[in-house]
Amino acid sequence: MNDHSANQPATQATAGFLNTDWNPRDVPPGTLTTNVVLRTADQAATGGSLYRPSTPTDTVVCVMHPREFMACHYLIPDIVGAGYAAWSQSPRSVGNDLRLEHEFALHDVAAGLQYLRAAGFRRIVLLGNSGGAGLYALYAQQSALPGAQRIARTPGGRPTQLAELDMPAVDGFVLVGPHPGQGALLLNCIDPSVSDENDPLSVDPSLDPLSPANGYAGKGGTRYGAEFIERYRAAQRARVARIDEHARALIERRQAARQRVKAAAAEGRAATPEDRRIAGHTPIFNVWRTDADPRCFDLTLDASERKFGSLWGADPYASNYGAVGFARQCTPESWLSTWSALSSNASLAKTAPAITQPTLVVEYTGDQACFPGDVQRIVDALGAPGKRHLRVRGDHHGRALAAGEDPGRLEAGRLVAQWLREQFPH
Repeated sequence: MNDHSANQPATQATAGFLNTDWNPRDVPPGTLTTNVVLRTADQAATGGSLYRPSTPTDTVVCVMHPREFMACHYLIPDIVGAGYAAWSQSPRSVGNDLRLEHEFALHDVAAGLQYLRAAGFRRIVLLGNSGGAGLYALYAQQSALPGAQRIARTPGGRPTQLAELDMPAVDGFVLVGPHPGQGALLLNCIDPSVSDENDPLSVDPSLDPLSPANGYAGKGGTRYGAEFIERYRAAQRARVARIDEHARALIERRQAARQRVKAAAAEGRAATPEDRRIAGHTPIFNVWRTDADPRCFDLTLDASERKFGSLWGADPYASNYGAVGFARQCTPESWLSTWSALSSNASLAKTAPAITQPTLVVEYTGDQACFPGDVQRIVDALGAPGKRHLRVRGDHHGRALAAGEDPGRLEAGRLVAQWLREQFPH
């Protein structure tokens, strides 16, 4: 998800280069920014930007997304303005989820938190915005477990190396516009009318969400019946299951070839060229038509203040049939770990109960990706005895819903700052 394409950048004021004409959306004058390059325990490169306020603090708020660049996140000025440090971390593969496996992304999170502990921060708060919620919630779940009880292998079968990983504990959570996990998100918006995965234009008319026969009538007029929605949701799950099966078959084919190559080497003979090619190949496949959540078109379903259409636009033909979209290209491993609701570990339904720290949830009332029912289920699942759920008028990016209104992100920033002062007083 291009969660932060519309973010207003925070000016990075460094020592000796202060911004004297302070804009409210810039970091405050006196902010010291340190850019950091890190190496994870599994030897991947990651890094981040640490924004320190002009007054000392032992509390840092971390912002991260598994595949997005977050150094200019719109809440950083509010965090630093409230007197707290902000840590914005980049994942190992910015802007590319082709090979994203959430279990390995936990190594990125851990490297960042290890750096912050070494830098003297006593209290760490994780702020998960949109897809960052799923990553940080998985981190909270796994970091609370003894090493031997952590996830040993990814859904694709790779060793995670989490048992030995130093995973610093965290002290608080903020979830802003959280969706239930990338796999759960995709399950809700994948188009089940695709009848042939090799033909992106194939359509089963009985499941076509854009067919008038099924209730589609464009903006303002679309109404789907309960029977259609029930069949639609079941067919979405079935399509994800079929792609899971395909992904696992690709992995098994490669693994079998690797075993034959090893056996040949052990016997002192040459492996066949075909086995060597298959063993060395990492398949990549397309997942077409992934922008068809019926709630985006029938606004009476899980009603909110959202507008017709999705994060990708108001024309469902362009967004659902176009090149850009969720999970458009995957390896078998990234599909199973990140985009499959049936296989991914990064699901808040699984991980939210493990979040027992004080937690703030900020829901945007016009969000086109995080719907009211989904957010409420996340709130209900949280294990935190001290949890607060607040609603702010705005879209998924915290932008205004109508001309002349203040952006919702401004109110969200005020609420986050207020909650931080209450839970982590200076």
